[in-house]
Parts: sequence; structure tokens; C-alpha cells
Amino acid sequence: MRLHRLIAILLLLESRGKIKAKELAEALETSVRSIYRDIDVLAESGIPMVTTSGPGGGISLMEGYTVNLQKLHGEEVINLYLTGMGIPFDAWTESGLMLRNALLKLENTLPAAYQEDIRKAKDRFYYDNTPWWEERTEIPCLEQLRSAVWRCRCIQIQYRKVNGGLTCRNVQPYGLIVKQGDWYLAAYCESAEAIRTFKCERITSAEVTEGNYMIPEDFALEEYWLRGSESFKQSCKQEEYYPVVVRTGKDQQRRMKQYEIVGVLESDELMEYTLNLYSYESACRQVMNLLNEAEIVTPPEIRRYIEEQLVFLQKVYS
Repeated sequence: MRLHRLIAILLLLESRGKIKAKELAEALETSVRSIYRDIDVLAESGIPMVTTSGPGGGISLMEGYTVNLQKLHGEEVINLYLTGMGIPFDAWTESGLMLRNALLKLENTLPAAYQEDIRKAKDRFYYDNTPWWEERTEIPCLEQLRSAVWRCRCIQIQYRKVNGGLTCRNVQPYGLIVKQGDWYLAAYCESAEAIRTFKCERITSAEVTEGNYMIPEDFALEEYWLRGSESFKQSCKQEEYYPVVVRTGKDQQRRMKQYEIVGVLESDELMEYTLNLYSYESACRQVMNLLNEAEIVTPPEIRRYIEEQLVFLQKVYS
């Protein structure tokens, strides 16, 4: 949105001083022509902009002028950046409150015309990232993890394994990854003497310990995640593997694609799928939705669960 780009231009000019239009365009992924149009809009709104040509030229604010964006604290700028990446914060967490304060400061420093735009956006757009039928997964230690990552602080975590057992780990957090609403911590685990990936919702406690650390120069978070994502998925399948075999008609192939299919058998009229539903509890939540399209073949305990549910429903509705 153009309003976001105008705010970003002000943030960049306030923090870096003079910047070339081409550098702004590359940073904001737009055209140089759009940058100049944005500069004109800011100038027309009363913000004194200076443009100079030549090798040492660029765009800057008039000397001595400030839009007071320096009032934003470092933590607030971080939250603005993360939110721009599509990483939402709950409105009542510490990070969420800092984000709201940062946005309020930005609203107060922008020209009146753009304050009206922000008010209109608040009235006409609402973002609700909670699922329809279940609560969003709670991440009890997200604030502590984010702070440890940012400040390079060693922490001791209590980590709940898939089988429910708790382990204590001393780790050096290297970074946080968000994938489809799930948070993961990449950290050097001292007991394993290697970098490990931890699912944040399973970290039940996180306490800062003595000492700081340096992230290795050859470590890049994105490269680590992309390189290890396939093996990580495979390890998750092994740790969270609960196969459920269903038999259905061939016209239901598209319906089955929403599940993790780990095996397929085909006959003349029917398809038999082996679905990984991760755990008994997870399977119980999902199998009732499959009954109109498929027969649950195995495991026996899931068939018994379905039978019990159907008996219960028959009593209720008979």
C-alpha cells in the first residue's frame, strides 16, 4: 500500500540521511518513478524534502528538520518490521502493545491527510488470524525467545517431546522461523553439540543463563531452514507418525489431497489411502469429517472411537 511506502521512506530518510532514489526503489521494491511521486506527495504535505543531483546527490530531509520518528524505540521498530513480514502479534502481548504504541507515534508524526488514511484503514479493514473452530496455538515463551534471539543471550529451556516427556536443554538461540502460523527456534544445543530446530509451542519455559555468544559468521538462517526443511519434515513424520488407512471412491482424490498421504493402493473402483494424522488425538479430531466420503479401515482403535461416537449420536438423535 502507498501509505506503508510513505512511512517506510520517512523511516529510511530519518535513520540514514541522504539516499538515492534508485536505492529507495530497490529497498521498497517499486520503481524510481513511484519514489519521485511519493517524494512529491510528502513535499506537498508540508515535509521539507531536498533532492540533489550528481555522484554525491540523493534525497534527504531539510537539515535540522525531523518528523520525530526517532521517538520510536528499537523494539518498536523491530515489531513494525516483523509485522511488515506478515508476522502478527497478539494485541495484548508485550510485543503487541509495543507495536500499537509505535503505530500511534507514527500516526501523530504523519501529515494530517495520512492520519485520515490510517483512521479510514482502521474502520474498513480488520485482520482476524484465529481459526474458526479452535483456539490459536499458545506459545508460552515467545517473548523470552524473541528477546534472547535479539540480544544473543544463552537460555535454558524445558522442551516437551511428542511423547509428553520433558527435557532440559541449554541452547544458544540463532533465530526464529514462522511457517504457516507455527513458530520454530533454530538454536545451538549444548548437549547435542549441534544446531537443532525446536517447535516453540513445546517450549514450556525459557530462562536466561550466564553468558552471551556469537552466531557463527557462516550461519545464515534462511539457508539453514531451506537446507534442513526436507529432513526436518521427515523427522517430524517419524516423530509424529500415526497412519490411518481410509478406503474411498476415485472421485474423492481431490478431497484426500488436503491430508498428508504416505501411501496409495488403487483397485478397479476404489482407492485406499494411508494418511498420516500425527497422533491418536489428532486422528480423533479429523476422522469424523471423513465419514461421508470414506471408510476408516485401520487402526482398530480409531474404528472403535468412531463406533462409540456413532452410538452416542444415535442415542442423542433417536
